[in-house]
This record gives sequence, structure tokens and C-alpha cells, in this order.
Amino acid sequence: MPARRVQRQAFVTRRHLLGTLSAGAVLACGGGFARPAMAQDAAPATEPAPAPAPEVPAEPAAPQQAPFSFDSLTEEMRAATAKPDQPQQLPDSFLSQLTYDDYRLIRFSPDRARFADVEETRFQLHAFHMGWLFKEPVLLYEVSGDQARLMGFDTDDFIYEREARTHVPEHTVLPGVAGFRLHTPLNRPDVFDELAAFQGASYFRSLGRGSAYGLSARGLAVNTGMSIAEEFPRFTRFWIQRPESGSGTITVWAAMESASLTGAYQFVITPGEETVMEVTARLFLRNDVEQLGVAPLTSMFLFAERNHSDFDDFRPNVHDSDGLGITRADGDILWRPLANPPRLASSYFAETAPKSFGLYQRDRNFDHYQDAAALYERRPSCMVEPLGDWGKGAVRLVEIPSDLEVNDNIVAFWVPEAPAKAGDALEYRYRLRWGDLEPVDSTLARVFETRAGAGGVSGVPNTDGTRKFVIDFVGGLLENLPAEAVDKLNVVASVSKGEIVTQVLQRIPEDGIWRLVLDIKAPSGATVELSAHIAGYGRKLTETWLYQWIKA
Repeated sequence: MPARRVQRQAFVTRRHLLGTLSAGAVLACGGGFARPAMAQDAAPATEPAPAPAPEVPAEPAAPQQAPFSFDSLTEEMRAATAKPDQPQQLPDSFLSQLTYDDYRLIRFSPDRARFADVEETRFQLHAFHMGWLFKEPVLLYEVSGDQARLMGFDTDDFIYEREARTHVPEHTVLPGVAGFRLHTPLNRPDVFDELAAFQGASYFRSLGRGSAYGLSARGLAVNTGMSIAEEFPRFTRFWIQRPESGSGTITVWAAMESASLTGAYQFVITPGEETVMEVTARLFLRNDVEQLGVAPLTSMFLFAERNHSDFDDFRPNVHDSDGLGITRADGDILWRPLANPPRLASSYFAETAPKSFGLYQRDRNFDHYQDAAALYERRPSCMVEPLGDWGKGAVRLVEIPSDLEVNDNIVAFWVPEAPAKAGDALEYRYRLRWGDLEPVDSTLARVFETRAGAGGVSGVPNTDGTRKFVIDFVGGLLENLPAEAVDKLNVVASVSKGEIVTQVLQRIPEDGIWRLVLDIKAPSGATVELSAHIAGYGRKLTETWLYQWIKA
């Protein structure tokens, strides 16, 4: 089965913190936060004391809040599909008037960090301010044991620099926040570094040790890169486990809302050299969805050696990720270098129960980027490891043309073979690994670089319209073979909608690289799919290199 159907369990559906109030009513009442007490006028000293008020029976105590659990959240989100999605609209206020220039001058005060009061805590929480692009209030709850308590935030929790101070009233309760980030001693025991951030729709991202923020993940992709409009599910509420003293793991739960579905998510986060997130996504479909994208990753690829000529830039490479890697069920590894295509491009890699897929930043050499501010060589990779049998489907890669590095133009996700229909209840479990990830199979040489340019012989005009692709393989068993072993190696290459004109394999002794050079010919306007790997001595010696060339 591609996804486990969520079973109904015999437990009480979790109620909201304020009883029967809906999320919209909570926000209309100021987010459920207590209002400040009003000062009472003192009675004149000359007036007689008032008569005692008649005794009024005490009001019954408020009912005990139902225990919180992932299962109770699951049942709440299942029940929510009976009603249409109702995004919260921020009323006109100072929050709706904040511009980009204002927003960038606002930050959470470290002195107000949540969980800082936990003895020997390894986690602290900072909230993101609402405003600018982030206009829908997000509610945060602290979970201790099986009880959830709404976290209140006001303008005293934030630092407003320079002109932003003039736009924000003091001591004002906020109806919610835009998201949050977690801090932990990731790189030094005495410094709480940023570990993970959840902000904007269902986007989130994380870091491994030594990483700098780059690619992001999303809770779900709905109709991405299709002929119909894309839908962006939102995490509208989060529950964060109050960390135990000295604990190295923290759990976050989230409620997802969207026009076509609802969802309950659980993230078990363990920081380290590779930060690991164990994710469970329980989805409930309101409507049919044309394409469901599970465990989506979003990144940026502007240029590298293969398309640098399109950009007048002093930097050799600009990208958060340089390739899509897929480990198939049989252990075979596919490597697809990313591209910045001339038009929207989409690639499907049909798989049955793959071991992993992910977007990787393999090149860790500063000299190959020369950007002392962006630190592209420190951008993390992220691998998705399905837990359980995801069945048949495909890893889809969407590449969007872009001329600016601020645009995320790369998306990769799993597309189940079974269509997503109204009334479906699905569960997907997977593990995310963030950081400078090691090769999955150290015996296979991996693709280190892909270059491209005009075909034919260097220094001679290219008259036949061919394009040259240069693929460098490093590592694995291939690395130690001498140059004369080339006679015992086989290049297994194929091309669709084109033909291979020349093919050369040689060893570059200075770097231990084996270089494969292919000249490809194709008709104008063709979308050409390329594939190549090296075999020898009765086994496969490299990853399978894949590429899509759109010939202008």
C-alpha cells in the first residue's frame, strides 16, 4: 500500500483551549489572551460602607481541558473536513500596515525566549512577528505532559529597531505570530544556535552542525507545476513539547488547513552533525486533488559550470542545491544535476518503495562559489527516507526558469500512484536528514560535476549543432584504478530524442577523476533525456547520471 490508512480510535476528540470557540472566534476575541484588569475608582472616604451584596451561588468550575495527544489532534483534523476551510483575515491594524522595511527591523527578544526557564535546557523558542507577507495569525501552544497551554505574545516580546518603533504600539497583545524557530547548542556548548524554523504556509527548514540556511521543506505540495492553480496548505497551529532537563530531542505537532484537505503532523527533532526529523503526516481529503506531493523539498539553482555563460557574474556557482539524488529499492543510485531551464521543466522518476530521495549540495569548496556573504558551500543537503512501504509512485522534479537567486525555482517531492480522492485518510511517515550528508554507498563513484558547452573539437567552429556534456566521477572503487584500466571499463549511455555523436572516457590523474565526455545531437526544440554510468569487472562502478537537455 502506498500509504497507511489512519484508523479511527476510541478516544475523546480534543477540544480547543477555550471550549467550543472556533479558531476564528478565538482570534476575534484577541487570540484567547486575558485582557488587562481595569482600575477601579476608589469610593469617597465620606460615603458609608456599601451594604453587603446578596450571596450568589459560585459558578461551577471550568471543565477540565481534554488531554492533548497526536491522536486527539488527528481526530480533530479529521472532523474539520466536514466544514470548509476558513482562513483567518487580519483586521486592519498596525500589523497589516508593516512594510518589508519595517519587518526586517523586528526581531524576537532573546531575553523572552520560551523554555529558557527549564533547568539545563537544550532548546529555546523564539517567535516570528506577524506582518508584511505573514498576515494570518499562527497560534502556538506549550505541551507539558498531556496538557496544552496557549502561549501568549505581545509587543514586549520583540525588539523594534529604528523607524519600526514608531509604527508599533507598546504593551499590545498580539493575535498570534507568524511562526517560530528553535535554538540549541548546535555548534558550541555555550551558544544557542538556530536549529529549525517554521514560517510561511507549511514551509520549514533546519540545519546540521556547521550549516547555513539554504533549502526548505514543506508539509505538503498540492497541484504544484500543474495546469491548475497551486494550492498552499498552511500550518495554522503548533504544539511544542516543553523540553525535559538535558533532553536532546524535542517534539512539535502541527495542524494543517487547506481548501482541499486537513492534516495532523508530528515532528520529532534531534539536532546533531546531521539534524534528524522523524515526520508523521496524517492527511484527510475534503476534495479530490489532481496531484498530491508528499515530503516536498524546495531549493534554488541559478547557475553552475554548465550554464554559467548565461550570467554575467563574478561567482563561478550560485545555488543552494546542485542535484537530486534517488536511492532505489535495490540500492541503485540516480543522480540528476539541477538545471535552470529556458522553460518550465518537469521530470518524473518512477519508483516502487524507494529507499531515499533528496536535494543535495555536494560541492563544499568555497573557491567554487567565491561568495563570502551567502556561504553557498555551507548550505545543507536534505534527504527524505520513507518509513514503511510507500508503494508505487514517482519522484517528481520541477525546475522553473529564474534570473534571480532570491527565487526558489526547484521543487522535488513524491507523487503516489493512487489518486488522492475526497474522503481519503492517508498516513505517510518519513525521516528528514539535514546537513553535509555523506554518500549513501561509498563503493560507487559519485558524480562530482557536470559541465556543458558547444560540441565538437575545441577551437573549431561547431557546425553540426552538437552539445558537449562533461561528467566527472570521483571516489568509490573506480578512484584507485589506473588509467590503463579504461580498456576494462564500459560506458553504458543512452539518449532519447537525440543521438550520441562521440563518447570518450579518460582518467584525470591529478584529481583521481574519471571523466566521461559525450557529444549529443538533437533537433531544435527537443527535450532530450540523457543517462550514463560506468561499469566494469562484473559490477556497476558509478551512480547513474541523468540529465534533461532542452535544446533551444
